[in-house]
Order: sequence, then C-alpha cells, then structure tokens
Amino acid sequence: MPLEREKKIDYSLVATIFILVFFGLIVLTSASSAIGFAEFSDSYYFLKHQLLFGLLPGLILFFILSKLNYKLWFKNAKYIYFFALVLLVLVFVPGIGAIYNNARSWIKLGNFTLQPSEIAKLALIIYLAAFFSLKADKIKNFKEGVIPFVTTSGIFALLILLQPDMGTMFIFVIVALGMFFAAGANLKHIFSLLALGGIAFLILIKTAPYRLQRLIVFLNPEADPLGIGYHISQALLAIGSGGLFGLGLGHSRQKFQYLPEVAGDSIFAVMAEELGFVLSAFFVLLLLFFVFKSLRIAKSSSDGFARLFAIGIALWIGGQAIINIGAMVGVLPLTGVPLPFISFGGTALMSVLAGCGILVNISRR
Repeated sequence: MPLEREKKIDYSLVATIFILVFFGLIVLTSASSAIGFAEFSDSYYFLKHQLLFGLLPGLILFFILSKLNYKLWFKNAKYIYFFALVLLVLVFVPGIGAIYNNARSWIKLGNFTLQPSEIAKLALIIYLAAFFSLKADKIKNFKEGVIPFVTTSGIFALLILLQPDMGTMFIFVIVALGMFFAAGANLKHIFSLLALGGIAFLILIKTAPYRLQRLIVFLNPEADPLGIGYHISQALLAIGSGGLFGLGLGHSRQKFQYLPEVAGDSIFAVMAEELGFVLSAFFVLLLLFFVFKSLRIAKSSSDGFARLFAIGIALWIGGQAIINIGAMVGVLPLTGVPLPFISFGGTALMSVLAGCGILVNISRR
C-alpha cells in the first residue's frame, strides 16, 4: 500500500473558521452586555463564560484533533456514540440534570454546566459516518441498513425530544437523513421515513398545544403580537431597524430586554440591527463558504468515513444556521436553535471547534 501523505494545511478553511469565531465573540459581547449587567451586574459576563468554557477548551480540541489522524474516530465510533448516549441520559438524573427555560438539557456539577446535546451532534456524525462506510454495500438493505440507522439515530432524537428540545431534534433529523442519503440510501426508504416523521410531527403538535400556537404565529405573526407572537415581532423590528449599514456596534435598542434570548437564538436579529444588512450578509457568505469547503473536502475524499464526516459537518452547521436565521426573518417557525459560532453556549462552541479540527485533519489527508 502507498504511504499516506499529508497535504498542506487548507489555510482558507482555517481562516474562515477563526474569522467566524472572532466575529461571533464581537457580536456576543455587544448583544449580551445589557442582559449581563441586568442579571449578573457584569456587562461582560457572557463573553467571559464563552471564552473560558467555550473558546479555550474548543481551541485546545481544535489543535489536538487537527493533528490526530481522523481514522482514530472511525475505529472508536461506537465508544463515542455510547459516551454521548450516557451524557444524554444523565440530564434526567436528579441532582445532575439541570432545568433552564423549562428544558432539561444540561448537566450541572457545581459551577460547571455541560449541554450533552451539542456533544451528541458531533458524536452522531462520527458514528453514522463510520456505520455507513462499513455497511456501504448494505445501506439499501432494510434489515441491515435501515433498521440499525433508524434505531441508533432515533434513540438520540427521542432523548432530545424528552428534554424537550424540538429544535435540536430537527437538527439531528436533518443530519441523520442527509448522511443517509449521501451514503446511497434507497429513496423509497427516505420518503417513507419522511412520511413517518410527518405523522410524528402532527402527534407532537396534538400533545403539546404550544407547538400549534408557534405554527399559527409563524403563518400569521400579527395574530398575537403581545403574546406568543411577541418574539418574532421584536426580531423583525430589530432586523428592519438595522437597514443597510446598521445602527452601529453596541447601539441595539432591542437588546435592552425587549427582544427575548438576545445572547442565544435571537442573536442574529441583534447583529442585523447593529451591523446592518451588508455585514450580516457577509457573515452568511462566510457560513456558506465554510459549508462549500466542507462539501469540497467530501468530494475529494476517497475514504468513505472522511467523505461522510465532512458532509455531516456541512449539514450540521449549514442546517442549524438556516433554521436559526430563517426563524429570525420569519420564513421558518421559531424553534430555539442557536446560531453556530455566534450564539452563547460554551459546549456548542467547543463541539463545533472539535468538529472543525477533525475536518481540518481530513483536508490534509
């Protein structure tokens, strides 16, 4: 066998990643200043937390994983899957799991918090990339391809739904089905799964009326502007106020406790208000370039695991960004999904940088 040779580092990919991270820290600093001072008497509370629990461990993982041969994750995919599964179960254990905003999505040990669903996104991509590359000739087989895929992905999705976090569950579904399609699945199986998913969605709406209310508000944002429609109304007001060039960094009005979740899933609205359409569009183009680079790496990879992993990363970052930004501009229902690289969340930033580290290593091989 010929020796594996490393190529030069893809500097355009690495530069894009770090521009997105730096851009995100600037936006988060401004967007979270008012709520940080109001809740913690510290305008830089959210930035400090993001630096300490997100950027620092994320950078360490990025540089380590960019050096380690990606085939290590292929060999240990099952263990990574079960590690993430244990973390997802721990959120339901009294004394360990913590509840924020009516969702049991965190593990809390003293002052340290961890969001297992963010780690599980990366774990699922690794596991499915390994599974599909090993079962490449059996993907279309219902017993050996479809059932194991639905079972392993469905367990993760169910645990996320029980938290409950329907927005994150949609990300899992997008990533899983996208990778299933890229692996060469039978279209009949994919459409059957989509039909079953549609039925499940109707059941979820029936069992939780607030989901139906969100759908109604999406179809008619003016139906209840002071109630369930308040969030999207304020988001649209913020984006519209920004115009072409924005009000200026730090000059958002909506972040002063008018717009909910300014440091989380609403941060794009604050970005658009302060920086305007031009810089917001620049950010979107950066995300699109990252997705393009990921898909290009997938196309040039002869290794099945590497190809599917790169596709999974593109689906994760691209899909999550579309859902978040789409909700803020009113073309998709609100789901509470954070914006990659930008929204507050240490575990989210750490996991994204870890995934990017593996992607960089794949691009060199």
